[in-house]
Amino acid sequence: MAVRIRLARFGKRHHPIYRIVVMDSRSPRESRYIDILGTYDPVNKKIIEIKPEKVKEWLSKGAEVTDRAKSILKLAQIL
Repeated sequence: MAVRIRLARFGKRHHPIYRIVVMDSRSPRESRYIDILGTYDPVNKKIIEIKPEKVKEWLSKGAEVTDRAKSILKLAQIL
């Protein structure tokens, strides 16, 4: 099973909030996730919460990071 760290969309219609999650790479964006690593609010351009120990744990297990998730993790100075 290929595992990826990516974004899942939540929130309202014109105010999205994204969760940074670990998912199977073949699953759709709003489907089941394995673990929640944090949340991101693009409207206010701020990271609400990220758990760096969980991110490092999943990276050590071989999880791939998508481009969008990688840019958010760089903003949080985790990568």
